[in-house]
Amino acid sequence: MGDSILFWRRTDCPGLERLALSVGDDGVTAAGTVIGLDDGGFRLTHRWRLTPDWRATALEVERHGPSGTCRLSLHRGPEGWSVDGVRRPDLDGCDEPDLSVTPFCNTLPIRRLPVDPGADLTLDTCYVDAATMTVARSRQRYIRLAGGRVRYVDLGLSAGFEAELEVDDRGLVVRYQHLFERLEPSGREPQAGGGGSTTV
Repeated sequence: MGDSILFWRRTDCPGLERLALSVGDDGVTAAGTVIGLDDGGFRLTHRWRLTPDWRATALEVERHGPSGTCRLSLHRGPEGWSVDGVRRPDLDGCDEPDLSVTPFCNTLPIRRLPVDPGADLTLDTCYVDAATMTVARSRQRYIRLAGGRVRYVDLGLSAGFEAELEVDDRGLVVRYQHLFERLEPSGREPQAGGGGSTTV
């Protein structure tokens, strides 16, 4: 896949994200910046380290808002997850982080979802609330639909919320119903199933 730059805009409120994604033989890194006008207006940066099979080993988040700057680190170790260096047994068994302000995190479980329509995957996540900069356990389900589409079902902290996602052939979100839409710098609309990113 190499290196790519991706952009998403929020569709529920003013907001924009730029994400730099690098995929190599030794793993995956991603670094994003989110600007939003909700929650008093904020700038948030997030950095991911993933294994070659796209499993998160670390997530670093920094938020700049009206009340100042907050930082949070989430790490997966041999014994489980830690937040800001403190072991969190309540997160034991969680598969991946889920950061509320970016659709990038959806790619991790989607890439493990079998390709046959009707296939499903249920997993527990370390839900990172970007507004409060807290981490809690949650649960979600993904159901493979036809034509590059996936249904997301929240079974945890936002139980009852469902959305349809369009993804490209790499599992990266093109459109997330109610929340996000990917943009091209040229102004062309990305197509589900296509690359939809700028390679640098």
